[in-house]
Amino acid sequence: MADTTPIETGTDDLLAHIEDGVAVLTMNRPARRNALSGDMLSGMAAALREAEASPAVRCVVITGAGGAFCAGGDVKGMNERNQGSGEGRGNTLDEAIARQRVSQRETAGKLYQMPKPTIAALPGAAAGAGLSIALACDLRIASEDAVMVTAFAKVGFSGDYGGTFFMTQLLGSAKARELYYLSDRLDAREAERLGLVNRVVEAGSLEKETMELARRLAAGPSIAYRYMKENLNRAVGGEMGECLDLEATHHVHTGLTADHRNAARAFVEKRTPVFEGR
Repeated sequence: MADTTPIETGTDDLLAHIEDGVAVLTMNRPARRNALSGDMLSGMAAALREAEASPAVRCVVITGAGGAFCAGGDVKGMNERNQGSGEGRGNTLDEAIARQRVSQRETAGKLYQMPKPTIAALPGAAAGAGLSIALACDLRIASEDAVMVTAFAKVGFSGDYGGTFFMTQLLGSAKARELYYLSDRLDAREAERLGLVNRVVEAGSLEKETMELARRLAAGPSIAYRYMKENLNRAVGGEMGECLDLEATHHVHTGLTADHRNAARAFVEKRTPVFEGR
């Protein structure tokens, strides 16, 4: 069994540890299909900050406990608050918007922008903001039991945690509009066909397949990955000339790294390179 190092999240709603260079974050409210809570989002933000800063972490995996990925916002909890007197909310409209913006940037935004590969492993349902968080990752690997749905229209929401942006980039505007407006449920194979997920695997092998992929990325050229990710993110809606210039800058820079020199030597010598992140 691999050695693991815990990451402190401050809550049982989000469990996290480092294993073989991979930070594994597990949303942990199985009784509510891992619906988001304030504590879970705060814990996720803290764990992602540590994962981004730690040289021990070279890849990040986010998944869910108990057979679901994440049901999105806790609609049951929202309804309970809506039926109450409003006491305890304690936010003006502007304060609520500001807090939501910070939370989105520290979670979905961090998964999208951090200079390390990120993977969402979907054992089951990913809905609403849960789907948005999955789409924020670089790669998605899904159990054959997984289902995906935007869900926002069903509860009168417009959508949050970046899902409209991420889905539009992955599928194009017309399909993203269809899935947001109609909230049709997609099974894993249809999601794979559309390009929402990269791989579909048997339910019992999701963790194994995910960690094999994550370890492969963790063993890869971390400096090159950092610049690849920035190039790819800038290419989304970016001006072509700027993207070409950025690619050139990053390509020359990575050509000066020890990882490149060692990998080129290994290629000539017909052996597998070892990347050290320098």
